[in-house]
Amino acid sequence: MPRPKPKGRVSEINFRVRYAETDAMGIVHHSHYVPWFEVGRIHFLDDAGLPYRTIEEMGYLFLITDLGIRYLRPARFHDLVTVRTWIDKVGSRGMRLEYEIVDEERLTLVTGHTSFICADKQGCPTRFPAEVFAALDAFGQRDDGADK
Repeated sequence: MPRPKPKGRVSEINFRVRYAETDAMGIVHHSHYVPWFEVGRIHFLDDAGLPYRTIEEMGYLFLITDLGIRYLRPARFHDLVTVRTWIDKVGSRGMRLEYEIVDEERLTLVTGHTSFICADKQGCPTRFPAEVFAALDAFGQRDDGADK
């Protein structure tokens, strides 16, 4: 299976698989990869100068509208894994992030994506604030051709 091809800058965060994340077969249970995507997403936003805490303080939420995942190889207890995150599309109200989780040899274990929309504190969809676009521009990610 070919590796996903990032469009633009990639944010990476490494950590070791915890024993509690494994199942009776000694491999990471499939349910733990989705929270790892969240770790990647939060780290990506930090790298882009958009800490999620700041986004919430501004009165906005990023609501997940779609999630996809493909399992290719298992991770095991104490493996060092890297979550790689990048933007696939950005629109006026939403964004799609792509993920690749790799092992120490950079073999792809899992690929996936999340799509989310910007909402106000009441949960109503709204346009991204200008600060989001400015940070994405500075990070070299904005793609004006998509409107999710």
